[in-house]
Amino acid sequence: MCRLLGYLGSPLQLDQLLYKPEHSLVVQSYLPKEMKSGVVNADGLGIGWYHLTQDVEPFTYKNTLPIWNDTNLPELSRYVESDCVLAYVRSATPGQALHLGNCQPFRRERLLFIHNGFIQHFRQTLYRAIRDRLSDEIYQSIHGTTDSEHIFALFVNELQAAPDASIEKALSQTLIQLTQLAQSDQVSFSANVVISDGHSLVASRYALDTSAPSLYWLRDDPNYPNAVMIASEPLFAGNWHSFPTNSLLVVKEDLEVHINRL
Repeated sequence: MCRLLGYLGSPLQLDQLLYKPEHSLVVQSYLPKEMKSGVVNADGLGIGWYHLTQDVEPFTYKNTLPIWNDTNLPELSRYVESDCVLAYVRSATPGQALHLGNCQPFRRERLLFIHNGFIQHFRQTLYRAIRDRLSDEIYQSIHGTTDSEHIFALFVNELQAAPDASIEKALSQTLIQLTQLAQSDQVSFSANVVISDGHSLVASRYALDTSAPSLYWLRDDPNYPNAVMIASEPLFAGNWHSFPTNSLLVVKEDLEVHINRL
């Protein structure tokens, strides 16, 4: 199971999220407290962020090293500032290759996407079923082999089919499709997802026939005012709220938090 982090709010340096908190994403990589499978998150990392003043596609930084062995990220994270950040450390599903094509965040134009969870026996079950639902263009855009990227492809396909749909509506429909496919094949899956377009965050905590991974949110902490954080595990002591199971959380630019049951 990976560890996820999403941030929307006042601009800050990336190291304020990745390194400074007492239970930062770096600490969670080697000393997670709430992982349901695996022991460490040593199979790579990925950071995505948006420019503060320019309306351009988001930036990503990825590495297949454990985050604690990445000598460039501490320097980069002291330099880069952003008001919207997605990050993760990876614990690869057994059998999934360790290469950059399998590292998140996945990006599509202004969208960033990270996922924590699994599809049971993915290559033998929903791999073909998901691909059969994709347009040719989105099918060809898949570069890696993970269930995470295929869930992202299904989400993008949903947006392409209904271009006026909101991110939250497209994610909800994606989870409905996954549930239908999984029930047909009698497999379990979990999908803790965080998506951003640079102006909002949309996150899910969802599972079918298994327990959902942990996921929390926090708003306007005294050390991080005017901000909302989403994390697999609390980064520090504070007023963190656990996501209800099978729910969707939406954070708009005004930082109001809305939770809907799925």
